[in-house]
Amino acid sequence: MKKFISEFKEFISKGNVLDMAVGVIIGSAFGKIVTSLVNDIIMPLVGIIIGGHDFTGLTLTVGTAKINYGTFIQNIVDFLIVAFCIFVFIKAINRFKRKKPEPPKEAPKKPDDIILLEEIRDLLKENKTKNTKTTKPKQTKK
Repeated sequence: MKKFISEFKEFISKGNVLDMAVGVIIGSAFGKIVTSLVNDIIMPLVGIIIGGHDFTGLTLTVGTAKINYGTFIQNIVDFLIVAFCIFVFIKAINRFKRKKPEPPKEAPKKPDDIILLEEIRDLLKENKTKNTKTTKPKQTKK
């Protein structure tokens, strides 16, 4: 039992759990804002566009059961509008985030034999330029 409690304490004290808790709280508050936007601003405008119809009043009675399919349709419309609002909000936030400069890409390391051949080439070039500078050109007689 002590092991279980110590594992639980370790789980709770991890930073991930605290970050997740803050995310849930902020998400809940943001959800209220988006719900108000949908219910108080967007849906009245949609109601005007579709002629003042309210989906929530649509029902179907089968025997003694009352099926509120209008509420279901309203919830689908609400979900789509909320998802769209969150999408637009996230895009706006991402636009304002600072872009981190990418670290310069390192050139791939050359194999040792290629490095050795290049050193030999450079030494031969250097040796050739020394020889041409020290050797005087022959003069021809006229």
